[in-house]
Amino acid sequence: MEQLIPVFELVGRILYGGFFVVGGMMHFMKLKDMTAYAQMKGAPMPQLSTIVTGIVIVLAGLGVIFDVYATISLLLIATFLVVITPIMHAFWKVDDPNMKMVDMQMFLKNMALLGAALFLLALA
Repeated sequence: MEQLIPVFELVGRILYGGFFVVGGMMHFMKLKDMTAYAQMKGAPMPQLSTIVTGIVIVLAGLGVIFDVYATISLLLIATFLVVITPIMHAFWKVDDPNMKMVDMQMFLKNMALLGAALFLLALA
């Protein structure tokens, strides 16, 4: 089992960091849609916010994958999640039960991702 630890670490880095790389790339590939969504959710300066957060999470995700500036990358991911989650997934503000459920699931997913970032920071 001990010989599998480096494999688990590599796969974990790819999966966790890759999640943010893909998500960040979507900010650019679907800039118009992501900006409209950010605007609908009340994000400040929606287009600029979409671009900046896209850059941040792509770079942070790559940092996690390649273990380059991993601590800074994890801090960026944690900060991103703390700031963006209550803005984009404020399920407590939603009246429609279906949308409330979707936002709650997205909020909880982001909290799990935040927990993973904090745990990885503790190990760094």
